[in-house]
Amino acid sequence: MNVKADNPDGKTAIGVLASGRGTNLQAVIDATASGELPARVTVVLSDNEDAFALERARRAGVQALHIPPGRFRTKLEPEIERRYVEALIDRGVDLVLLAGFMRVLHGDFLRAFPDRIMNIHPSLLPSFPGLNAQKQAWDYGVKVAGCTVHLVNDTVDGGAIILQRAVQVMEDDTPDTLAARILKEEHRCYVDAVGLFCRGRLKIEGRRVRVLPASPSA
Repeated sequence: MNVKADNPDGKTAIGVLASGRGTNLQAVIDATASGELPARVTVVLSDNEDAFALERARRAGVQALHIPPGRFRTKLEPEIERRYVEALIDRGVDLVLLAGFMRVLHGDFLRAFPDRIMNIHPSLLPSFPGLNAQKQAWDYGVKVAGCTVHLVNDTVDGGAIILQRAVQVMEDDTPDTLAARILKEEHRCYVDAVGLFCRGRLKIEGRRVRVLPASPSA
């Protein structure tokens, strides 16, 4: 199946979930402002009231909402997850981006946005899923690390892969220096993946996501 936004103004409405600094959010906001992305960020939601991502959204004129996550540490309570979904649907969101959102999404959320939730992960999946992926890679001694944009399913970092970018591991790298270089590549990779979605150039075939050629008018 092809995935593409269907919006009257031709711009994909994006909702972003973030728990922390929001640097990938900022990359997307900047790309929409410059016209690189035919999209608009309509709302940013966070489980953390102190997340700087919320401040980034406000500075860009984007609605920023803190919705407390409930009693669990790694997921949202079912009723609260429904509140997140309703907040996105009420604002006409076509595509949901996870930008450092530290909670696993479940059935109701995934069913509300089938094949329309993306995440950016700082490793070349399926290697090094989960937390501290950059340090996992460094500890393992890999020579090439990187980042992955993937669709979100009900497994941690297990959805179909959209784009990946490699980052060379230098001999003098530390986990922190490696993470910083991966982060720069994340910003570019995420914007590129969102652009493919917005332009209808992604086709999902099982676990494979094909990138279709650009149309002559693109």
